[in-house]
Amino acid sequence: MTSPLLDRHGAVVGVGPDAGVAWHYGDPTAEQRALEAGRAVADQSQLGIVTVTGPDRLTWLDSLCTQQVASLAPGESAELMILSPQGRVEHVAGLVDDGTTAWLISETAPTLAAFLDRMRFMLRVEVHDATAEWAAIGEAVSRPAADGEPVTWVDPWPGVTAGGTSYSADPSALSDAVRPWRLVLVPRASLDAEVQARVDAGWTLVGTWATEAVRIAAHRPRAGREIDDHSLPHELDWLRTAVHLHKGCYRGQETVAKVHNVGRPPRRLTMLHLDGSGHELPEPGVDVHLADGAVAGRVTSVARHHELGPIALAVLKRSTDPAATLTVPTDGGPVAAAQELVVNADGFSADRPPKPGPTMKGLLMGKGCAADGGDLPG
Repeated sequence: MTSPLLDRHGAVVGVGPDAGVAWHYGDPTAEQRALEAGRAVADQSQLGIVTVTGPDRLTWLDSLCTQQVASLAPGESAELMILSPQGRVEHVAGLVDDGTTAWLISETAPTLAAFLDRMRFMLRVEVHDATAEWAAIGEAVSRPAADGEPVTWVDPWPGVTAGGTSYSADPSALSDAVRPWRLVLVPRASLDAEVQARVDAGWTLVGTWATEAVRIAAHRPRAGREIDDHSLPHELDWLRTAVHLHKGCYRGQETVAKVHNVGRPPRRLTMLHLDGSGHELPEPGVDVHLADGAVAGRVTSVARHHELGPIALAVLKRSTDPAATLTVPTDGGPVAAAQELVVNADGFSADRPPKPGPTMKGLLMGKGCAADGGDLPG
């Protein structure tokens, strides 16, 4: 869908997963500063909205997803994933429940709604892709909706939510990358008016150049950019906010538990500081090369930050030397890239369980779901 805000003065249309909204409105540097100062509003109407109603909605969603949401209180926000049977990420969604409806904000709304609809069986739930009726507005605010405000999802990043863990290479680094962010859901027909009310109150309208630059600097993965057909949550440090390691069984849980407890993710997310002496930036999706020309991974997100300069997120092979200088191709030739680790190069989480001691042959460590890492055979 094309946003009506593209008719505003200076608007330049975005591309890729941000097609249909503005990349910027003429002054991306000022827009980034306004966003970081907490006085900005962003058009996020490219995101999809799926609603789930019915008395069984939260317990049903809990049984399908990676997060514990059965007892989610009205107005409380969560982030969840739907995985493949092999533990690969298929859908990521922000979830907020208003007491009667569960609102899911996703970049894969049509296929997410179709999957959920197939999984209803005899439960008292109804699924609807509401993207045509509702739109999201981004605000640089971290508080939930007050009484009388619209349904609002608050981004939990970079915190570690209950039941989660971190694969961060430097747990203290993200404390400096504060990124207050929430999505306010408004009727799509009122999108222009809702944004204008905020502009009239002194806020700056910003495009996705600003929101992406701040997101990349905060090491925040995004489904529309960092996910591919092989993605595991561990590779992107997404067990931090979207996975509960101690809840009941769900599709893909065995892989999540095994990689966390006894394995290591084959790839890792990293931030790249790109040589800014030229003006060319790499395109998302291009290969990242080692000095000998070997491919180390791929670029997933790119932006020009108003303070850090050109930066990117990339998914690399875990074996890539963290000290290696990398290069990425651009239209003007290869550009050097230095790594800032996001996910540990050793592939271990902050609370990886210790190796179990010797056990009697055939003795199980517990009863319950075999997909739970604590219940695997000894």
